[in-house]
Amino acid sequence: MNDGEQRSYGPLGRVLVIIPTFNEAENIKPIVKRVRASVPEAHILVADDNSPDGTGKLADELAGADEQVHVLHRKGKEGLGAAYLAGFRWGIDAGYGVLVEMDADGSHQPEELPRLLTALKGADLVMGSRWIPGGRVVNWPKSREFISRGGSTYSRLMLNVPMRDVTGGYRAFRKETLEGLGMDEVASAGYCFQVDLAWRAIKAGFHVIEVPITFVERERGDSKMSRSILVEALFRVTGWGVSSRVQKVRRRPAS
Repeated sequence: MNDGEQRSYGPLGRVLVIIPTFNEAENIKPIVKRVRASVPEAHILVADDNSPDGTGKLADELAGADEQVHVLHRKGKEGLGAAYLAGFRWGIDAGYGVLVEMDADGSHQPEELPRLLTALKGADLVMGSRWIPGGRVVNWPKSREFISRGGSTYSRLMLNVPMRDVTGGYRAFRKETLEGLGMDEVASAGYCFQVDLAWRAIKAGFHVIEVPITFVERERGDSKMSRSILVEALFRVTGWGVSSRVQKVRRRPAS
């Protein structure tokens, strides 16, 4: 959202799609196949949190048959944010220029990834958005849409950020953007991880673009959303917003 028209952006470089998994045995093969078909030049990193259903083993089989598929085996379930941060560091160390967040369950459609990458040619961060014109959700109950819209609206107002879909998780980052976000300081692990990164990007002055996406509810497996994740998000966003306002007041010159 920050003005990036006067900036000069270099080439994107190699693309790494990071797919965190925990018990996604039913979904991992279809999503990898769709990514490879949609963006054949992209590489994939499956960051598996020691899934008891064998997702990690299936990912190893995919990697063994395709040199563009990689697997990061993690010790256990530590949250979405921790998995993405580990994937970001892996990708940066391996020399990738673009790092993409994508769910394993098909809710983020790989067929829309080319549009995100095209937009990234003139931005630091591109966010797939359900709540801008052209964006939509499919097969969601009204209650879940209300929670998601409400969470984005609350975060936007509390943190004074311009994005309409602050909580969305389909994103494409330039490597330099992630390096400038202070990843070592990110402590949020669940739902509010996405809010945290978006807020950091705006505060750091990066040019952020939202592009419309169609979010499709998963057909197989169980959602990882829980009440505790929502409570963590509400608590942290409120704390960030209050702290930011207090700091602004303290910086005002005395009359």
